[in-house]
Amino acid sequence: MNVAIIPARGGSKRIPHKNIKEFCGKPMIAWSIEAAQQSGVFDRIIVSTDDEKIAAVARQYGAEVPFMRPEELSNDFAGTIPVIRHATEWLSNQGCIVDFVCCIYATAPFIQFEDIVHGLHIIREQQSDYAFTITRFPYPIQRALKVSDEQRISMFSPEMFHVRSQDLEESWHDAGQFYWGTSTAWLNEKPIFSADSRAIELPRERVQDIDTPEDWQVAEWLFKAMDYKNEYLSAN
Repeated sequence: MNVAIIPARGGSKRIPHKNIKEFCGKPMIAWSIEAAQQSGVFDRIIVSTDDEKIAAVARQYGAEVPFMRPEELSNDFAGTIPVIRHATEWLSNQGCIVDFVCCIYATAPFIQFEDIVHGLHIIREQQSDYAFTITRFPYPIQRALKVSDEQRISMFSPEMFHVRSQDLEESWHDAGQFYWGTSTAWLNEKPIFSADSRAIELPRERVQDIDTPEDWQVAEWLFKAMDYKNEYLSAN
């Protein structure tokens, strides 16, 4: 059995009710639920939440909410891995034999079902613990700067100042869309960022963190631009 688990707690402070706030015509979480449905690879699509409003929206769009997340996993410090472990354990206690679990973030409107399918193929073929989305940093991290309390500038890696940017090693970061994992990896809380994980590469234009109102605005601009581009290509 393959299961999608969408963690969506109700305590967002910087963007209240972020998970169900309307984003380009739909509640934010709806984009994740629909991508999971369109992939056709899941036996169950479950939303793990502590919030009745989120649960109602999730059910409206066809996801299951068979339990409410416990309070100790619903605070600002609860990590993704314990939340997915809890849901996986719940399924196991219900007698479900789960092979792969895909954690899909509720705030991932740029997610595409083809990438979800590709991720399942990777984790199966590579026999890894996890497979998750990554993208390139747009600028060499070796040239990163820091600013002191006195507004003084220094480099994190001053020894890289004279190295040409094209000679610096390329760097990647977590794209924050979804994480395929074996049920064993989730249950044992194995680390995701390890040599036992595999990468699903995404172009930068389909990756945007949404943590602040400014992030939200940028994401909507980007989403609408991509939608316009797709319509233009389809018409031509």
